[in-house]
Amino acid sequence: MQREQWASRTGFILAAVGSAIGLGNIWRFPYMTYENGGGAFLIPYFFAMLTAGIPFMILEFGLGQKLRSSAPRAFAKLHSKMEYLGWFQVLVAAIIACYYVAVIGWSISYLGFSFTQSWGVDANAFFFGEYLKLRGDNSPSALGSLQWHIVAPILLAWAVSFYATFTGVRTGIERLGKIMMPLLFIMVVVLTLRVLMLPGAADGVNWMFKPDFSALLNPKVWSAAYGQIFFTLSVGFAIMIAYSSYLPEKSDINNNAIMTVFINCGFSMMAGVMIFAVLGYMAAQQGVPLTEVVSSGVGLAFVTIPTAINLLPMPWLLGPMFFIALVVAGLSSHISIMEAVVSSAIDKMGWTRRKAAAVICGAGALISMAYATNGGLLLLDIVDYYINNIALLGSCLIELFLMAWVFKKLPELRSHVNSISEIAVGYWWEFCIRYLCVGLLLVIVGNNLVTAATENYGGYASADQMLFGWGMVAAMVIAGFLISTRRPFPMPLEA
Repeated sequence: MQREQWASRTGFILAAVGSAIGLGNIWRFPYMTYENGGGAFLIPYFFAMLTAGIPFMILEFGLGQKLRSSAPRAFAKLHSKMEYLGWFQVLVAAIIACYYVAVIGWSISYLGFSFTQSWGVDANAFFFGEYLKLRGDNSPSALGSLQWHIVAPILLAWAVSFYATFTGVRTGIERLGKIMMPLLFIMVVVLTLRVLMLPGAADGVNWMFKPDFSALLNPKVWSAAYGQIFFTLSVGFAIMIAYSSYLPEKSDINNNAIMTVFINCGFSMMAGVMIFAVLGYMAAQQGVPLTEVVSSGVGLAFVTIPTAINLLPMPWLLGPMFFIALVVAGLSSHISIMEAVVSSAIDKMGWTRRKAAAVICGAGALISMAYATNGGLLLLDIVDYYINNIALLGSCLIELFLMAWVFKKLPELRSHVNSISEIAVGYWWEFCIRYLCVGLLLVIVGNNLVTAATENYGGYASADQMLFGWGMVAAMVIAGFLISTRRPFPMPLEA
């Protein structure tokens, strides 16, 4: 069966950028910059982009395009013992898809609320109490009952991802990408230009970028910069290999990778300016220091920003624009996550695309209902912590270590990408992956393992840590091995 192809280079770039740009660009990067030296953080961040982001993206684009397969099949073509890694990455993607869609569902709800500022004057009490109806026992295992006002937007988000994966690369994913990504950029540009005109906005931006050069001597800041690059580019969990497997035989891998990374990081910068301009205005209006209103994660998106929207001029316009951007960023990433899972099932099971999309999206929607309960936020919090800090970064480390040190595939892959690209990468590319990326990921993952083992994350009970943390990661490792040995791929594994 002939593999689908992107209709245009633009369609592929927009889809890849849409995967890389997600909710984390809007709320994680600004806070990371603020917490790690402000403007000085940009030095290790851009260094990480050049020495980790671009090399890793070239590697995954090259693997997918050369081997024209999903991650498990591509790794199996490289070496039969590597297939398990591909399935571990697919399982990481599947678990992320099931809880990430919940945050998209919340964003869809808040898009509706934003027209009339339905969250009222106390956005904190509204989000955690009235909207999520969060239980007070701090136990992820005590889910409670389904909240139907959350179920509905989650199912709507699943419907969009199902449509994209069901209809295929050209008709679904590429077409939606050409609509959603320009819309996202327009929303964020317009919002940024508007909020920069507000009183106090410049102070907020100064707070974010005010350089503390002493932070450059702190190894944790450099680790944070590399960690942010790995988090934000959608590498290491099967997505970019799947997307690049639909590229034509003669595709400029190096240019595509560089463009994707620069656009993603540029968007993060723009989103940071937008967020901190809003926070600066909020601090000025309330007469408090910016340090009292700045926050990260869920608190920023669903508590701090709604509070700021209440203070903005024309909140009925600027509020919906912000949440449209949030919904579009989330959906574009979710579609790419699901394509990584769907394409793997097609390759392994020999299913049609429509069958794979129906079975996988249906199962994912059912599982994601756990996050639409009273305890959904707590479950999301603990699963996200272990997936991102242990499983995802661990899969990045294993992938690069196997490619560079065990099976030594880097020279062969560099020769391939250079043969079809306008810009050739030199030995620096191999050096960055073999030494810088592997070395720094060893430090980051090692530190994360020690922290997770010695600190009681979130104050959750040990039983919850074992079940939803270590137990989940162990189950993924076992499942990856079992799937890889269950049955051979239906087509020959020619490299």
